[in-house]
Amino acid sequence: MANITLEQLKSIMPKCSEPDKWVDSLNQAMEKFEINTSARAAAFLAQLAHESGQLNRLVENLNYSAERLMQVWPKRFPSMDVAKRYERNPEKLANFVYASRLGNGDETSGDGWKYRGRGLIQVTGRSNYEAGAKALELPIDENPDLLTTSDPAAESAAHFWQSRGLNEIADAQTDASFVTITKRINGGTAGLAERQAFWKTAKSVLS
Repeated sequence: MANITLEQLKSIMPKCSEPDKWVDSLNQAMEKFEINTSARAAAFLAQLAHESGQLNRLVENLNYSAERLMQVWPKRFPSMDVAKRYERNPEKLANFVYASRLGNGDETSGDGWKYRGRGLIQVTGRSNYEAGAKALELPIDENPDLLTTSDPAAESAAHFWQSRGLNEIADAQTDASFVTITKRINGGTAGLAERQAFWKTAKSVLS
C-alpha cells in the first residue's frame, strides 16, 4: 500500500487540528509495524480516530465528576461519599484507580499519575511503558511525556497494534473482526458506533 496522503488523513479525521504534523509520523510507524494494506490501515486509523479524538487528545482525561466516577468505576466508587473524595482531582484519582496494577506501585508511589494513559492508543501503567521503551528503544518509561509528541505517539500505537496481533485480525475485514480489535484495545466495546463510522469512512477513502 502506498503512504496515506494528507488529503486522505483529513478526509478520515476532519476534526484533526494538525494533520500535517501527523501524516509523516503515521506513515513511518505504519510501515515499520506492517500496517501495510488498505484493510489494516483503515482499521488502525479508525481506532486511533476514536481513541485520540481525531489525533487531538494524547493524555488521558481524569477530571471526573462524582456522578461520572460511580458510572465508570462502580466497584471502586460504590457511594457518593467515596466518589466525592476523588471528584475533579485527576492526580489523586489516577494514583487510586491504577494503584498496584499494570506494574504500578501502591497509591502513595505516584505511579498511577506518572504512568496514566498517553499516546494515540493510550499506553497505561508502568509495565506497559517499560515494555514500550524496550521495544521502541525510546525512554518513555523515564520520560512518559514523549508519548505526547507525534513520532513516539504514532510509533507506540503501531507497536501496540502489531504486538496484539491486530494486523492479522484486520485482514478479515468483517464486522466481527473489527469488534474483536475494539475489545483488544478497549477491553470492551465502548464507543463502538463511532469507531465503526470512522472505519466505514477510512475504507472508502483508502479503497
